[in-house]
Amino acid sequence: MAAGTERALAYWRANIRLMAVLLAIWFVVSFGFGILFVDALNNIRFFGFKLGFFFAQQGAIYVFVILIFVYGKVMNSYERKYDVHED
Repeated sequence: MAAGTERALAYWRANIRLMAVLLAIWFVVSFGFGILFVDALNNIRFFGFKLGFFFAQQGAIYVFVILIFVYGKVMNSYERKYDVHED
C-alpha cells in the first residue's frame, strides 16, 4: 500500500473515532441529561433553574455549539498531522 493511502486511511480512522466520541457526548447530553436523568438532575439548581430543565431547554444547545468548535479545532490538527490540510 502506498504511503499516501496509508496516511489517508489513518486520517479517516482518526476522523471516525473523533465523530464517534463527539456523537456519544451529544447523545448523553441530549437524551441522557434532557430525558433519562431529568428527575435526578432537577434536584440540583443552576442559575435558579432546575438542572434537568436547563439541559433540556438550553444546556444541550450550548454543548452542541461547543462540540462543533471542538470538532473544527481537532480536525485542523488532524489535517496538519496527516498532511491533508489546505494552504
